[in-house]
Amino acid sequence: MRLTIIGSSGSVSGPESASSCYLVEADADGRTWRLVLDLGSGAFGQLLRYGDPAAIDGVLISHLHADHVVDMAALHVYLKYGPGAPHPRVDVYGPEHTQARLAQICGDSDTADDQFRVLAWDPAAPVRIGPFTIEPVAVRHPTPAFAIRVTGPSESGDGARVITYTGDTDACAGVAEAADGAHLLLSEAAFEEGRDTVRGIHLTGRRAGELASGAGVRRLVLTHIPPWTSAATVLAEALTAYSGPVDLAEPGATWAL
Repeated sequence: MRLTIIGSSGSVSGPESASSCYLVEADADGRTWRLVLDLGSGAFGQLLRYGDPAAIDGVLISHLHADHVVDMAALHVYLKYGPGAPHPRVDVYGPEHTQARLAQICGDSDTADDQFRVLAWDPAAPVRIGPFTIEPVAVRHPTPAFAIRVTGPSESGDGARVITYTGDTDACAGVAEAADGAHLLLSEAAFEEGRDTVRGIHLTGRRAGELASGAGVRRLVLTHIPPWTSAATVLAEALTAYSGPVDLAEPGATWAL
């Protein structure tokens, strides 16, 4: 299983990166399976670097804020009018009201029946796509939001690996549950200690480190860092709370598990 960063900027796209978007791939059954986690502003153009978007096996949406979902409009255009179009519908999993949100973004009330097959997350019902098992876990954010736990085959063939993506969240029982024992925790860290005192929205680097330490994860990757937040500060904060390897998510970076 492989994770590639498509976009890692938080809240808005930035001068160095598109907004949140992550590609998870695994080889099984004689082919490569591909999942896209979120598709924020500017991300679709970068996704084109990594293959045909029509070959995506599923889009997994953590929540419906624009910086995580707005480029679904670009995917819709590609599937409907791009090379080889029209393409078969792509399965899209997201919170309740995802279908209405996509119709709003795309300006097309028939979007869900057109190029997307939209299904609502059910925390009691893991989703299976090819070699992946996907578990959504509700987390703490001003709008309904989910961490996404993806289990898939290891690159070495010696068992399963787990990637947990926090989506947007503050510290809570849900994100701790989703992160438990993960081989890689892709954690948002939009806030800085001492600067951002409001709670219930985002993690700081320190809180991301505490999450990783408490959950016993093998590696922490910090993402969703806005252009006005210091990545160096967030990284330093995380290292005060977590003794394992910590990386900053940058477009094009890949981890093989």
